[in-house]
Formats: sequence, structure tokens, C-alpha cells
Amino acid sequence: MSDRLPFGDDPRTEILRRTQAALIDAFGRIVRPIDKRRSPEWVLVHGVIGARSKTAVSNASTDALLSTYGSWEAVARAPVAELSDRLARQTFPEQSAQRLKACLERVVALRGSVDLRHLSNLPTAEAMVWLEALPGVGRKIAAGVMNTSGFARSVMVIDSHHRRIMQRMGIVPAKADTARAYDALMPLLPPEWHAADMDEHHLLLKKLGQTFCRPREPRCKNCPVRADCATGQRKPSSLDQPLSGRR
Repeated sequence: MSDRLPFGDDPRTEILRRTQAALIDAFGRIVRPIDKRRSPEWVLVHGVIGARSKTAVSNASTDALLSTYGSWEAVARAPVAELSDRLARQTFPEQSAQRLKACLERVVALRGSVDLRHLSNLPTAEAMVWLEALPGVGRKIAAGVMNTSGFARSVMVIDSHHRRIMQRMGIVPAKADTARAYDALMPLLPPEWHAADMDEHHLLLKKLGQTFCRPREPRCKNCPVRADCATGQRKPSSLDQPLSGRR
């Protein structure tokens, strides 16, 4: 996990600034209110069960687990088959149940309970390493715990939309996985960006990925960041068609 570079060391930093401004102009502000930040434990559970599932579905499933069992320790003690039934709305309920139980059991083994407060005393990089050692937790989930929870640390959450856009724009290597994309992107972030800016940047890029920069048949013609996108500039003829216009 790289340290941030000094201001002005890389022209891609200015591209990120322009991207943020263009996306705010296109979509408006997407700011997570302070009172909507969840506990780090909730964010951990949400991340572990959320593979390929809509955010709203995972939100509801996470809330339902805590409401049903009363504590994350009780969730850890529940049988996998029971958890799988509780997670029926997730895209991969059985896999989610297995990963969740293994993750929570590991936290209990290490900490005595499902309590991540000790991470607030660690440098961000060390906290991320601790989280990524848990079953089912990768860079995206670890960053989510540190950035979007009450910890509000200055790290960037990178999902498939975010990584795809950064790759198409030429900001990170084309074949980078989430961890490599994170390591490449973090030193490029504008030094004035704080945790809330990084959270908003991620949410705006997710919105862009759901609307213009789709996995297939991206709508480059009217994309708000096309001027700074290597792919959009390089292949306009093949990528300008609307989704309904290609077969």
C-alpha cells in the first residue's frame, strides 16, 4: 500500500480532479451524511455477504441479521444452513453464509467478540492488513470498513465499476486486480481529498459505471469524462453507439 505522492508529481492527479468536477456536474453531489455511517462491524458483514448483490439488498440483509440474532456474536454461532436461508436474497447465499461465519468466528477468536474498535488505534495500512487476513475479506471490503464506517479513513474503495473506469481511462494498469488498482491509484489521489471526498469519488464513479461506462457497449459519446479517457478518445467509432443500437 503506497504512500501518497506530493502534489503535482503526476498529471493523472489533475485528471482525477477534473473527473470529480465533471461527475459532480453531471450527477450532482453524492455525499454520505455523517449520521448514515455505520459501525465498522456492520460494514464488514455487509461487504462479506455482498458479492454481486445490489447494495439495497445487502443493506436489508445486514440489518435483518442483526435484528434477528441480536448480536454479531450470535450470528457467528448460527449454523451455515440457517444463515444461508437468512441470506436467500443475496446473489450467492450459501457462499455468503460460509464466508460470513468463517469471518466472524475468526474475529471472535482474535478479539473475544465481534469488535473492531482496536483498528481505530492502528495506522490505516496496518488496519487494512489486519482486515485482509480475515476469511472472505479482500482489499475492497477492507477499504470499505476503513473509509465508509465511522472510522472515516482516507482510503479509496474500488469495486468492479471503479476499476473498469480507471483502466479504460488509463489511470491504472489495464489488467490490474483490485489490490493492484488500489496500490496504483492511492498515490495519485489529490492530497487535499479527505475521506468524504474519496467516498464521493467512488460513488460517482459507480454511478458512471452504471450509466455510461457499462461493462459492455459503453456509451462513450456523451460520457462526462470522455475528454480525459484514453479509451473514449482512442476508439470513438466503435464505442459511440447507444446501447440499443448495437447487436
